[in-house]
Amino acid sequence: MNVGSIKQRFGVIGMNEALDRALHIAAQVAPTDLSVLILGESGTGKEIMPRIVHQFSKRKHGKYVAVNCGAIPEGTIDSELFGHVKGAFTGATESRRGYFEEANGGTIFLDEVAELPLTTQVRLLRILETGEFMKVGSSTTEMTDVRVVAATNVNFDEAFQRGKFREDLYYRLNQVPIHMPPLRDRSTDIHLLFRKFTTDFSELHRMPPLSLSSDAIEIIEHYPWPGNIRQLKHITEQMSVLETERRINSDTLLGYLPETNRSRLPVRVTAGTDGFEESDSGRNEREMLYKVLFEMKGDLNNLKDLVFGLIKNGGSLSGDDEILVKRMFDEHSSSQQGASNFPIVFSGGNQPKNSGKTDDLQDIEPSLSLIDSEKELIKMALEKYNNRRKDAAEELGISERTLYRKIKEYSLK
Repeated sequence: MNVGSIKQRFGVIGMNEALDRALHIAAQVAPTDLSVLILGESGTGKEIMPRIVHQFSKRKHGKYVAVNCGAIPEGTIDSELFGHVKGAFTGATESRRGYFEEANGGTIFLDEVAELPLTTQVRLLRILETGEFMKVGSSTTEMTDVRVVAATNVNFDEAFQRGKFREDLYYRLNQVPIHMPPLRDRSTDIHLLFRKFTTDFSELHRMPPLSLSSDAIEIIEHYPWPGNIRQLKHITEQMSVLETERRINSDTLLGYLPETNRSRLPVRVTAGTDGFEESDSGRNEREMLYKVLFEMKGDLNNLKDLVFGLIKNGGSLSGDDEILVKRMFDEHSSSQQGASNFPIVFSGGNQPKNSGKTDDLQDIEPSLSLIDSEKELIKMALEKYNNRRKDAAEELGISERTLYRKIKEYSLK
């Protein structure tokens, strides 16, 4: 079965390549009995994958049992999974079948598997390897034939180091890994998901569906969505119920998004007396950048005077001038790596005598127009960090949001 028919059958929305690959792997591994481990952040839709694995397997007519391991208290988890006999503990007035016994011949989905206690992990490993288990309070070994699909959002390397998860169990569960992409890596799918959710909620709550303005679409596509699809769904439902105006603009949408995760959002620019009027934060960041540029201009002018003096003195600097040149060179090199190409010769160097031509020295001072300088600084920062905007923004001392706006304003790639 192809990926498109899988999406239609299970209601999966999106055209992301990583999502398509995850669905393809699930369909491929389904006919086997290999254990599957689904990895991904909370809210990425991991729970749909075990259903796909079960429905396309030879066990599809058997039971499908989903267990949230993180929601069961540690004291009762063994009884829930493996069952218990009468009198096994206080309150055990009769024997009980566990989930593994109930799912015999079918599939069991262990969500948040990394939350299992270590003692339970040992029991689970035995079932995976031999199919054997013992009920709590019993000494009789029983058998079960179960396909195990597990999921977690835990970093296993950290769990191993902290002694929270057994490595042998991890390798047994991870026979086939499936990685679910976070919503921030599926920007082209976000508006599709929003439209699906608002249609569902309009039917549920019997009200017209929402729609987004162009600036609101830009915001939801750039917001990082730490809660992934679950967060998008909840926010869509909130707006569907609370907003009387069914056309949602950027200001309304921002009222539902936590401020702590807005650094990647573009800043809306509106026309003003000078052509552009920025938000207070954007204006302050521009003023800070201008201040840095003016300070750099002063340092460059001082450096130019020193270089003129260097040539007039036959290629050597005094002790104080040498210290000053080194200081300015270090400061500019840290923020403009590769931008300073002027010749500097310290005491004892073999600097050629001045030929009398000083026209070439005009190349020492770059263009100091504020707009041109700002544009060049941004280009150099992006080149220095291989277009990693977060690192470039930190280098420039501005927010990633402001850097994004500047890239668009100057048509930088």
